[in-house]
Amino acid sequence: MAPPRGNNTRRNGRGFGRRSLLAGAASLGAAAALGATSACGRVSEGDLLARLKRAGTVRLGIAGEVPYGFIDKNGEFTGEAPELAKVIFKRLGVDSVQPVATEFGSLIPGLRTQQFDVVSAGMYINPERCAEVIFSNPEYRMMDSFIVRKGNPMGLNSYEDVVKKKAKFGTGSAYAEIDYAVAAGYPKDKITILQDQVAGLNAVEAGRIDVFAGTAVTVREVVKKSTKTEATGEFTAVVDGEKVRDAGGFAFRPTDSALRDLFNRELAKMKKSGELLRIMRPFGFTEREMTDWTARELGGKDSKGRWICR
Repeated sequence: MAPPRGNNTRRNGRGFGRRSLLAGAASLGAAAALGATSACGRVSEGDLLARLKRAGTVRLGIAGEVPYGFIDKNGEFTGEAPELAKVIFKRLGVDSVQPVATEFGSLIPGLRTQQFDVVSAGMYINPERCAEVIFSNPEYRMMDSFIVRKGNPMGLNSYEDVVKKKAKFGTGSAYAEIDYAVAAGYPKDKITILQDQVAGLNAVEAGRIDVFAGTAVTVREVVKKSTKTEATGEFTAVVDGEKVRDAGGFAFRPTDSALRDLFNRELAKMKKSGELLRIMRPFGFTEREMTDWTARELGGKDSKGRWICR
């Protein structure tokens, strides 16, 4: 969850669609109360896993986007990241997970103020975010796709096509695709910003926009419900002459590197055995979205040759 340049965005990594969760306001109220409790008893580096084991619960910050983390039609908390978290944290000795719903742009601030313990939202890994949090290695990689009208009458298959054909372009709030379009030459003030991919689908169906940009998984899932639109083929955005590499992982506070490293250890086992894909496949992920990239390489190095993502 474009190369936007801040917490709410993603650069060579992903910010993403945000949907309000059912009972989101209630969850936010609970988050505030939990955050206040945590603030009264802050833990030192390396102590978080011990505290989580004693509590028996880990609080997961989510932003409510299908298929990353959401409440389904039966009122159940699910998504690729929460389902992965349930397995890994159980193996680390923490039996249950508790969702804490917030806006996408509030995930990193909420993590840093201890409103939740981990961001479990498929968040794209990028240098800007690595300046504030630490990441697990990614559980998936991602390409982009467009929602267009049936038959793709304008022939829109890239951001460059959108610019060339002067299409009415829309994407989600704080989506990385905002900056991908701008990098291709689309005027930022002409972009229609919508709440999420469902709103984007509705806007294309109604003719308010010609194209909505999102991640390949979210786009191909949402158009299944439509008879008026379709998903384009997957493609990779180009920024400053280079293809971007978008991949999402779990975010931790910088003081919780010990927990992050244990999480990475379990994640690596699941990648090797194929268990990771089995967990993610029901949410629309395929072998194409699996990756051996690391958070460190996604963050790159600074001008002094130091790794940005720790």
